[in-house]
Amino acid sequence: MLFLYRLVSGWPLALLHGLGATLGWLTWLASPTYRRRFAENAALAGYSFAQVRPAVAHAGRMAAEMPRLWFGPPVPIQWDGDALLDAAYAAGKGIVFFTPHLGCFEITAQRVGERYRAGHGPITVLYRPARQAALARVVETARRREGLETSPTTLAGVRQMIKALRAGRAVGLLPDQVPPDGLGQWAPFFGQSAYTMTLAARLVLQTGATPLLAWGERLPRGRGFCLHFRALSEPLAGELAPAVEKINREMERLIRECPQQYLWGYGRYKTPRKEL
Repeated sequence: MLFLYRLVSGWPLALLHGLGATLGWLTWLASPTYRRRFAENAALAGYSFAQVRPAVAHAGRMAAEMPRLWFGPPVPIQWDGDALLDAAYAAGKGIVFFTPHLGCFEITAQRVGERYRAGHGPITVLYRPARQAALARVVETARRREGLETSPTTLAGVRQMIKALRAGRAVGLLPDQVPPDGLGQWAPFFGQSAYTMTLAARLVLQTGATPLLAWGERLPRGRGFCLHFRALSEPLAGELAPAVEKINREMERLIRECPQQYLWGYGRYKTPRKEL
C-alpha cells in the first residue's frame, strides 16, 4: 500500500480530486447504510440532501488527496485568520486546535507545524492508529515529518499533549470524533445527544492554553486549500460538562461555515466502543 501511495503522490491535485469525487459517489451509491446516515445527520442540522449534496464528492476527495499531502510536492495554501495564531503563540501558554471532520483536516496540522516549528516547536496531533497493519504503516511513515508529532489515544499520549502545552507548544484534535466508552460524556450536537470527548475541554481547563478553531477548506479545481482560524465566540466555562457542550456548539458554528465539506456520513451518534 505504501508503494501505491508513493506512486500517485505526484499526480496533480485536480486529477486526484476528480477521481476522489467519483469514489465518493460510488461509495454513496453502494451503501444504503451510508446514504441513510448521511441524510439523517444532515437533517438533524437542518439541511436537506440537496443543500449538502457536494459533501458526497468531498468525502471521496478527502481520501484521494492523502497520497499527495503525505508524500507529494507541496500544494498551494491560503491563510485566513493567521493573526490569531501569531497572537496565541506569542502568549506562550500553548494552543489547543479544535478541528471537526470538515474539509481537509490533515493539511491544517501540516502547515501550522511547518510555519511555526522554528520558533515554537512542532504541533502534536492526537490520532487513533489504523486497525489495518498496511494502512497503519502508511500513516506512520507519512506523519513522520519536521514540525509534526503524533500522540496516540492512550494515557501516555494525553501526558505527551499536556507536556507540549506546558512548553508553550500547540496540539490538535477532532472534538467531534466519538471517543471510547468511559472517555466522554453525552452532550447535544445539532440537537441530538452525542457521545463527546472530554479531553478537548480538559486540555484547556488544566493547562490554561488558548483554544482556537481551525479547518482547511478544499478550493475548487485543485487550486489548493484555505486554512481558516477562528477564536471561540466566548471563553470556555470553568466546569467540565458545560465546557464540553460549549465545544460542541463551536463545532456546529464552524461546520455551518461550509456544510458542503462536512463528513455527514460519519457515525457521530453511534454508541461508543469499549476499549479491549
